[in-house]
Amino acid sequence: MKITELLSNETIILDLHADSKQEVLDELADQLDHAGKLEDKEAFKNSIMEREEQSTTGIGEGIAIPHAKSAAVKTPAIAFGRSKSGVDFESLDGQPANLFFMIAASEGANNDHLEALSRLSTFLMDENFRQQVLDATSEEEVLQAVNDKENEVDGPTEEESAGSDQRILAVTACPTGIAHTYMAAEKLSETANDMGISIKVETNGSGGVKNRLTEKDIEEADTIIVAADTKVEMSRFHGKPVIETGVGKAIHEAEDLLNRAVNENAPVYEHEASASETSSEKDGRSGFYKHLMNGVSNMLPFVVGGGILIALSFLWGINSADPESSQYNAFAAMLNTIGGGKAFFLMVPVLAGFIASSIADRPGFAPGMVGGLIAITVSGAEGATGGSGFLGGLIAGFLAGYLTVLIKKIFSGLPDALEGLKPVLFYPLFSIAITGLIMMVINPPLTQVYTGISTFLESMGGTNQIIVGIILGAMMAFDMGGPVNKAAYTFGIAMLDAGNYAFMAAVMAGGMVPPLGMAISTTLFKNRYSKEEREAGKTAYPLGICFVTEGVIPFAAADPARVIPSTMVGAAVAGGLSMLFDIGLRAPHGGIFVIGLVGGLGQALLYLASIIIGAVITAIMAGILKKKVTA
Repeated sequence: MKITELLSNETIILDLHADSKQEVLDELADQLDHAGKLEDKEAFKNSIMEREEQSTTGIGEGIAIPHAKSAAVKTPAIAFGRSKSGVDFESLDGQPANLFFMIAASEGANNDHLEALSRLSTFLMDENFRQQVLDATSEEEVLQAVNDKENEVDGPTEEESAGSDQRILAVTACPTGIAHTYMAAEKLSETANDMGISIKVETNGSGGVKNRLTEKDIEEADTIIVAADTKVEMSRFHGKPVIETGVGKAIHEAEDLLNRAVNENAPVYEHEASASETSSEKDGRSGFYKHLMNGVSNMLPFVVGGGILIALSFLWGINSADPESSQYNAFAAMLNTIGGGKAFFLMVPVLAGFIASSIADRPGFAPGMVGGLIAITVSGAEGATGGSGFLGGLIAGFLAGYLTVLIKKIFSGLPDALEGLKPVLFYPLFSIAITGLIMMVINPPLTQVYTGISTFLESMGGTNQIIVGIILGAMMAFDMGGPVNKAAYTFGIAMLDAGNYAFMAAVMAGGMVPPLGMAISTTLFKNRYSKEEREAGKTAYPLGICFVTEGVIPFAAADPARVIPSTMVGAAVAGGLSMLFDIGLRAPHGGIFVIGLVGGLGQALLYLASIIIGAVITAIMAGILKKKVTA
């Protein structure tokens, strides 16, 4: 689609009357409304002002591009206004703006519209083009300048330029993904080309991610510039020099940013996720594990917060939430309702929703949530809780995700005019209906399977239960936050949801031992560890007591053959002892801070003893296996 199909004589004002920023916005919005482009002028103005509150759209060089994507837009359009004297638009360079392009994108605007709008943004980076528009004496001359520029551009903007041996990457993104995203990309590419610098720019716009940076690109990059006013995927840049700035800086100070990048004047980016999570992302781990972990990670706040609130309510007595019991306490009942009746109730639907959205993006979320909600009902009847629980939630999530992908493919051939209806009508209607119908059919037999498994595990006693505790503990220590560790933890959560608390206790004990054991080992066997490892040992103490198994990673990475067996043995002992002492833990996280919630003082001491014994075994075994160091 050509820009001149969005910009017309009816949406051009050659001489604005406005003397202020607000007046400019009002005058251009009025022009769009008079041209029949808006459904609701006031609602559109509100959308424009919401965008301005995020950051000014006065980008400098005498240009302002106010824009919004709103349901108040009837037809995607561009309004142009010019003020020869200039208007203070709070521009990034502090100078008055003369040229104003107001972009109105409808909520259902297709990719053709969005790319045309973003293409105009890149044109404004050309000084000659700006001068032509500024000097135009009629609406036709403005349109001719735009048309000539479009004809001049042959094919897509070159977003990668060859130059020096240094390799610079960039990511640009603005909140609406229409204008600034592409202007920043264009400015960085042009400036880099003038400076003889090799650069590749990824844009995160309304039409999706374009020119995506690959793992190889990132691995080979010297420096990465992230010019964004909204969230972008940052974990992939872990360990690389990264310059983080606003998208406006990339437009107005591109040369300074590139000089910083060339001189490697950038801090090394450390992603806040655990090292194991970062590693898995870098390794490109995908498929089942990736989708499952997306569900589990988003479910955890509900599980952890809800579980601890439930556990706290039992401080007033095991029946403190029952109004008929003599132990009843109103505050404890509220904690139990918030934690169990609300947060825990949402656990399985959230799990299913985020698994589905990992597979099918946003359209998968609604059918996943509905499928997960059906899973926690006995027969599909509202309010009948129980159902197939965690097992049903997993199946519902993957079912909804892949069904939505299929539905998206089926509707991919619809005319462009119906593009806006897909995400708001076709996808949710068919994906929710089909997912729901299938789950209603399979949930009763799944409930029987889930109940049977739970009953079998609960009936285990003596040696069998201890063996399960040993296996769970060893799994928690095997890869320290990796897939095996996550599998054990997910199993503990599933059993927690089923009302069996012993498995969660074994899992947490097994997860606390590795960092605690290695911390103790560095204290007891100083001559077996380097100075850096002894310092890491000090950090491992608080990580261990907080149930952050990843605290052992520095030791395992340096000497896996000795450290991993040591941690697995100690964690296995802790998990087995926890089962032997029949410890039950309703809180799925918290480490030492929730040990008191396992029951009475005797149970808490036995649980603490299990963890300490396991940690000491790890410490001694590692100290014996490791060789002396000279430093």
